[in-house]
Amino acid sequence: MNRVLSFEEAKGQDRFMLGGKGFGLVEMTSIGLPVPPGFTITTDVCKEYYRGGGNVPSGLLHEVRQKVEEVERRTGRKFGGTPNPLLFSVRSGAPYSMPGMMDTILNLGLSDEAADWLAGHSENPRFVYDSFRRLVQMFGKVAIGVDGELFERELEERRRRAGVKMDIELSAEELREVAQKFKEIIRTRSGREFPQDPHVQLEMSIEAVLQSWNNPRAKEYRRYYGIGDDLGTAVNVQTMVFGNLGDNSGSGVGFTRNPSTGERDLFGEYLPDSQGGDVVSGARTPVSLSVVEPAIHQRLLELTRTLESHFRDMQDFEFTVEKGTLYLLQTRNGKRTPQAAVKIAVDMVEEGLVRPEEAVSRVEPEMLDALLHRRLDPGPADKPLAKGLNASPGAASGKVVFDTDEAAEIGKSEKIILVRPETTPEDIKGMIAAQGVLTVRGGMTSHAAVVARGMGKPAIVGCGDVEISQDGMSFVTRGGEKVAEGDVITIDGTSGNVFRGEVKTIEPEPSPEFWRLLQIADRFKRLGVWANADTPEAAAKALGFGAEGIGLCRTERMFNAPDRLPIVREMIMSKDSEERKRHLYRLSPFQLSDFTGIFSEMRERPVVIRLLDLPLHEFLPPVDELLLEIEKMKEDGASADEIQATEAVLARVRQLSEHNPMLGHRGCRLAVTYPEIYEMQTKAILRAAVEVSRKTGKDPTVKIMIPLVAHVGEFGFLRNVIEKAAAEVLHELGTKMPFQVGTMIETPRAALTAGDIALQSDFFSFGTNDLTQTTFGFSRDDVEAKFIPKYIETGILDRSPFDSVDVAGVGKLVKMAVEQGRKTNPRLEVGICGEHGGDPRSIALFHEAGLDYVSCSSFRVPIARLAAAQAAVAKSSVTTA
Repeated sequence: MNRVLSFEEAKGQDRFMLGGKGFGLVEMTSIGLPVPPGFTITTDVCKEYYRGGGNVPSGLLHEVRQKVEEVERRTGRKFGGTPNPLLFSVRSGAPYSMPGMMDTILNLGLSDEAADWLAGHSENPRFVYDSFRRLVQMFGKVAIGVDGELFERELEERRRRAGVKMDIELSAEELREVAQKFKEIIRTRSGREFPQDPHVQLEMSIEAVLQSWNNPRAKEYRRYYGIGDDLGTAVNVQTMVFGNLGDNSGSGVGFTRNPSTGERDLFGEYLPDSQGGDVVSGARTPVSLSVVEPAIHQRLLELTRTLESHFRDMQDFEFTVEKGTLYLLQTRNGKRTPQAAVKIAVDMVEEGLVRPEEAVSRVEPEMLDALLHRRLDPGPADKPLAKGLNASPGAASGKVVFDTDEAAEIGKSEKIILVRPETTPEDIKGMIAAQGVLTVRGGMTSHAAVVARGMGKPAIVGCGDVEISQDGMSFVTRGGEKVAEGDVITIDGTSGNVFRGEVKTIEPEPSPEFWRLLQIADRFKRLGVWANADTPEAAAKALGFGAEGIGLCRTERMFNAPDRLPIVREMIMSKDSEERKRHLYRLSPFQLSDFTGIFSEMRERPVVIRLLDLPLHEFLPPVDELLLEIEKMKEDGASADEIQATEAVLARVRQLSEHNPMLGHRGCRLAVTYPEIYEMQTKAILRAAVEVSRKTGKDPTVKIMIPLVAHVGEFGFLRNVIEKAAAEVLHELGTKMPFQVGTMIETPRAALTAGDIALQSDFFSFGTNDLTQTTFGFSRDDVEAKFIPKYIETGILDRSPFDSVDVAGVGKLVKMAVEQGRKTNPRLEVGICGEHGGDPRSIALFHEAGLDYVSCSSFRVPIARLAAAQAAVAKSSVTTA
């Protein structure tokens, strides 16, 4: 296939071959829109350029010269010749829009001789020298590599000497002198001359654009947006039209709809007597398209309708007006805010422009996140103090509080931000009271991150820019700024930025189109979308976002409430099974109340309740805290009995402490040792279900889940405990209540032996956070802060496996477990309740693996609904292709 194609020849090629800009030019040419003629060098050339070690592919420049000759014949002009020379622009064009990341050069073909000849035979010599100085400036910066700031300084000095503020006010002679000075800068800084041969200019410009694919800003942009480094850029060579010919000329940028709101109005800006990037440079103030000359405005409206009708999406287009005639230089699918993306997608369905499944695929699921949380609206004076991991989106302001107990108290009457080295389950009351959470340590799936997302509260974790003082009364940033307890800060969980003082925020209000889009999405998705919720309030929030069930109700959160923790600690300190049972059954009324509230809220929808998972020592004070307390008791003259009691707690903490608690005495292992814990919980669950059933006449859908099973023997032992407890309580209540018993799959061994476990289990739920840790051998709170960023930077990983499921490893285990489990138990229900349940990339894998549902935090339910629909639409498209 030819590597260089005219806009007419390239019809039928896709944007991966032509790049987005080239594709747009080819399509506009094919439907008769006013596009200056030109040609596209395909992305294959860029790939070949880098495979060849940065050498222009053999024969390419000959093909380029042939296309230049074709354009010369069409236009009747000679490239760089006189009179009336043909000039070109050279622009990049990647398959995915990367605005401003790569390079452009305008006015190629001008030389000293051509410029002087044109100026002497033109009614507008200023235009000629303005175009020439632009070429020398852009070429020097882009193709030769001279620091662009040197040209800007020279322009600034020339304006100062001329007593003017803008380039447009410089005379023709002054611009001629500027061009000559620019050439001198090139010579002295690079040792090279500005090339007078137009073909040399073109060849060097083409290579500069190819090189710009791998410039630092382009690479960083691709990394941020997940664009592949192997796609390459096309190069577009196009006949120049001129917006800098006077007041009847100009350049502009337009959108076929408002990119901020999505409204169906022509939106954009126009700058008279300008060229290229002048509109977006900020050097001059453009005018709104709504106030341009009526004839131009009417022509733009006509073009807007044509562009949308053909491309069937909102378009961002660039245009030039040359002596009253309008030309289109580019069009692409326009960047838009989340609000606009949703509105445009829904409106285009109602207008009959796109099919419903296309609309579903047009909105990035993560965009919905921005519509559900408070957002910051920072002003120019709001500079970040520090930056951490953006763990839970949204924004919050409040007084800094470091102590959990103080946070719980102060938070009753004032807005606070809880600042901790890291959080533990004991910090739950402080987190409830706080507007948001900032931690020095921890990763994106750390306790603070997971809990804050479940609450819909903003959180920044792993903020290494902050160091908390030894007295715990202040923190100091890397920049040396001190923030004391009681000072007000603002955290932005969307960006990870921390600000001093209160920054203005915007209250989110999901639009009617937001809910309409989700209704459309639900028509296509196969996966159910459930939520992780531990309280009736959280369950209600989940239902409001469209959750179809609760996929994870964590019972250990219930144990941490202030009125329960003392009882839990007495249970842990028990000397034998009978004493332990006595304290456990003091907790039973609390658990009964918790479950009754959740079942009442969910009615007949499924509720998966995970039995106690945490190791017992996490409910006790830390060793350091106890040592300080004992020391203080001795200093204060406390009684021997009081000191002895605290020392007993210390001894128990040391006895229970483990080197690696995540792999230690927790989950089902704890229950095998102390089965009375699951016995009490099972009875409370079923008592609550019966109570709700009798009150409403409808049976709750009860699913009891055993955590951390790695061996079928563990599951069988604990299923017997649960069924025995269930039989006892239901006999006592004189009724029946259906329930299921299942397990979490969160260790590689459980996945590998899923067929055996499924023989006894009613359902599986993948705990992908722990499954990722145990598969990689990672400790998530450590690795995300310490070396995952380096792994991503060096290309070892393309993203954190705690953000999106590792397809090759963890994903393979998921698929294997589903397949083996359903071989031995065809009726096995399978879901996922880790944080990956709200990640669009992971949801696509879960759809493919055949899961029945995903479960995620309430605020990610809309994201999961849309992602599930997109996975189904994508699968359907592949199947029917």
